[in-house]
Amino acid sequence: MTTHPAARTMRATPEGLLWEPSERWVRGTAGDVTVVDSRHPLLVWEPRLPVPQYAFPRAEVRTDLLRPAQDPPTGRHTGSTVFYDLETGGGVRPNAARTFPAEDLAGHLAFEWFRRTGTGLDHWYEEDEEIFVHPRDPHTRVDAVPSSRHVRVGIDGTVVADTRSPVLLFETSLPTRYYLPRQDVRLDLFEATDHSTDCPYKGTADRYWSWRGGGAVPPDIVWSYSEPLPAVAAIRGRLAFFNEAVDLTVDGERLQRPVTPFSAGLRT
Repeated sequence: MTTHPAARTMRATPEGLLWEPSERWVRGTAGDVTVVDSRHPLLVWEPRLPVPQYAFPRAEVRTDLLRPAQDPPTGRHTGSTVFYDLETGGGVRPNAARTFPAEDLAGHLAFEWFRRTGTGLDHWYEEDEEIFVHPRDPHTRVDAVPSSRHVRVGIDGTVVADTRSPVLLFETSLPTRYYLPRQDVRLDLFEATDHSTDCPYKGTADRYWSWRGGGAVPPDIVWSYSEPLPAVAAIRGRLAFFNEAVDLTVDGERLQRPVTPFSAGLRT
């Protein structure tokens, strides 16, 4: 059988890293300086990190702006990593770039992503679309599907939402999220907050609400995307609840509260 030339092949290194080539054009900027302009990036997964990162050939990086790190961190990444400070007209960004301790990845550099670590570059683009938080995982799928299921949400015995026209958001490795029409949610029982979060697959959740009723209910339990990314446009303006902290009933069946990577952060 002939393998399509665009087929991805996941490869492993002795250090426990996984990597595969990407065909996306990726750029990264610091201020008005383009530091990365790559048409041959690699996606790399570290054992302790659930999301991928990019590695770029040195020839596609402004290495003239990199200096050996003055105060390199320890224990943040796999193996013996060499760090570099980034020096531009806007100043020095410590530990912005690094190598990978793997022969397969020799000659490549990775950068910290500013919205995850507080350092690194300001903006990242795949083709002409800005991306946030971390690179999108090609093995993760996110689908927003309109439905006629009957969804009811309860908090401490109070029904706070009831609808028969949800949009179900299916995201690999996460529980189904139910995005509900605003008119079917008792927003009078909640208080708007100034919290916001970013997602590489959905965009910016720019509206959050907290429960007014007290009790052991985490803050910011409801969220909404005013301008989601085009791939999930069906959730625009709808409201979703953390399954981990509310009582969800779907078509008459009470769902168990899942344990997810978000569970630890849901604290009163």
